[in-house]
Parts: sequence; C-alpha cells; structure tokens
Amino acid sequence: MRVSNLRSGRPHRGGRRRSGRLPRTLIAVAAAAVLAIGAFAWGGSDEGQPRDAAPVVGGSDRPRAAPRRKSKWKPKQGVPGNVYAHTGAGMLSAGVKNDVERIYVPNSDADTVSVIDPRKARVIDTFAVGDLPHHITPSHDLKTFYVNNTGGNSLTPIDPKTGRPKGRPIPVDDPYNLYFTPDGRSALVVAERLQRLDVRDPKTWRVQKSIPARCSGVDHMDFSADGRRAVASCEFDGSLLLLDLSGKKVLRRLRLDYPGAKPVDVRLSPDGKLFYIADEVANGVWKLDADTFRIKGFIETGRGTHGLYPSRDASVLYATNRLAGTISVIDFATGKVRETWKIPGGGSPDMGGVSADGKLLWLSGRYNAEVYAIDTDDGKVHARVPVSAGPHGMLVWPQPGRYSLGHTGNMR
Repeated sequence: MRVSNLRSGRPHRGGRRRSGRLPRTLIAVAAAAVLAIGAFAWGGSDEGQPRDAAPVVGGSDRPRAAPRRKSKWKPKQGVPGNVYAHTGAGMLSAGVKNDVERIYVPNSDADTVSVIDPRKARVIDTFAVGDLPHHITPSHDLKTFYVNNTGGNSLTPIDPKTGRPKGRPIPVDDPYNLYFTPDGRSALVVAERLQRLDVRDPKTWRVQKSIPARCSGVDHMDFSADGRRAVASCEFDGSLLLLDLSGKKVLRRLRLDYPGAKPVDVRLSPDGKLFYIADEVANGVWKLDADTFRIKGFIETGRGTHGLYPSRDASVLYATNRLAGTISVIDFATGKVRETWKIPGGGSPDMGGVSADGKLLWLSGRYNAEVYAIDTDDGKVHARVPVSAGPHGMLVWPQPGRYSLGHTGNMR
C-alpha cells in the first residue's frame, strides 16, 4: 500500500516511509517482558530510541488490562453531562480574545501554510514551513500554534497574536499529529511513520517516554471525560488503542470488524459515554463504549468519512465525507444522521473546525486545493477559498474553551 497516496493524492518526497522490523533480540526480550508484567509499557522505537527517552521494553499484541494507577490531577468540572460545556458559542478565554481571527491551512503538497481572513474569505498571507505539514495544533495553554511538519521532523511555531511564525523550528521526530494530556504536563507526538507515540515535555520538547504503537498508521485520538484514558486510531491496519495516561501504557487494542477498515478521526460524545470513530473504508462512524472499549454500533454516513467536529451547542456532530463530497450531520441524542449537506459541483471536505460563534463550519478541500465555509444552519457553501496543493488539518482560530487537547483545536 502506498501510504502517501492515501494521504495527499500523490507521492511525496519520502516523508512517510514504513519503519523496519524489530531486531530478533528485542522481540525475544519483549516476549519475556510480557510474561512478566502482562501489560504494554512505554518503550523504544522500531527505528531507534528517541533521544532522552527512558529505555523500556514493549509487550506483545495480546490486549491485557493493567492495574489503574491513581492520578493526582482532577479534571476541571463544567456543566454535568457535557464535556464541551466550555466550548459554546462565544465562550473565548481571556487569553485569546486579542488573537487575530484567522484560518491556518497546512498545504501538505506545497510545504506552506495559507492564512485566510475569514471576514474577507481570502488568503492574506502564505509562508513556507517544513516538509509535509499535515496539521496545525494550538498548544495546551493556547499561546502558540504548531505546524506539524511530518517529513521535515519539526514543529513550526506560530504566534496567535500576529498570525506569523515565531522563533526557530523545533526538532521533533515525525510529528504527523500532536496532542496534549488534559493536565498539560505532556505533549503526545503522534509519530505515524515511526509507528510510535512520543511523550514530550511541552516546553522543552525533550522526550519523557516513548511507546511503539505496534500498529500501522497511528494518527488520531481523543480523551475520556475524566482525562485518565485516550483512544487512538490505527488507520492502516483497522485497529484502535486504549491508552492509560497515568500509567503511560497501552491497555488494550481492538481490531474493527470490517474488511479493510480505516479508522481516522476520534471524538468523545458530550456525555462522555461514547467515542465516535470515523472510518474512510466502512464509510461511516463507529460508536465505541468509553467504559468497556467495545463497539456499540455503526452510523452510515458517506464515502471516505474522515473528520469529526461537534457543534457549538454540542447537539450534533459534523462528519466529513471527503470522497463523497458531503458532510453528514449526526444527532448526538439519537445517534442518527439528521441531514446530509452536499458541496455543489463536488469537493473533498476533510478537516477544519467550527467558527467561534458556531455559524460556519470551515473545512479543507483535500483534493481540490480549496477551503469551504459552510453555513451550519442550512449547509449552504458561503465561500470557496483557493489555497495551495494538499490542504489538510487546518486550524480555525480563535476557538472557545479553557485549554487545548491538540489536533486542530480539540478544546475543553
């Protein structure tokens, strides 16, 4: 399988090679470790230990639950039963109210970022970044954005006050995607090409610990309501990982029961009971029980389901179907598709976000070199903004919320 074609529609410049096999000696040690501890530990990489990582040997593919460790951190409580209680329309934190209103578009095939003024619906700036940028992520404290330059092994910092790069690129191995633990103490760098998750200090970016994902295409995740666990998708082998954040280990893995399943984006339901997982091949959204880590159902949407975005009032979930050129509106209460919006003349809606006032859904057109502004009331396309080739995980800013969990603005 040519992973590059699955991502951008054309081969790239060597930014996403598959990692090699584990040495036989390491496999033997790993097998012994599993018999001893019966759980996955945070450890080294198939392609070498990241600098500063603690050398711990990983386990086998057999899922076993490990004892849960107690965490001193307790999540901030919002409105009971709604994890998105602080991300409603206009609920901007004081620290972002003076940030410039912009949309940042990583153009994966052009190695640039296009900056859109949403009021004018046009590109007002473009700047070069590292090789193969895939997502743009707000930091946990909302003070910096990071362009995830996968092929360039770097993060490009952006100042939210100016909308321009600040400082030098930060060396980081294979940052395909980027998340932050709910307490903000660690950054989780999703090194998809290297098939591992690197836990780093979000200020110094030194490696704290690392884990081989032992799956192909680890790329998206979301966190449980209590902030103690996370679910990550493995796009190219059709599986999911359950992560214990306090114990820093993989507790279980689950293979989706669908031929060629391709799970991508992951989002938690407002009540925290379900994880919704987009599947590009099954053409819909899986419902995963957040407590039991078992599939509870499936929602058919459209071809190439990729991105998931909750509305500002947390009543619906927007699911992008980039091969069908549509957006499915899923009702959280019923778990059914309420309506489907089609982009006139065709398109490839991929990733983006909802405006701060909740009135527009901004999405990148992955295979059409454009960005769409879609009315969240009736699904009509208000604007189509031309950008460079391969627009992907773009950031809509500012966003309501107290802190960022990463990706393209997963806020809480």
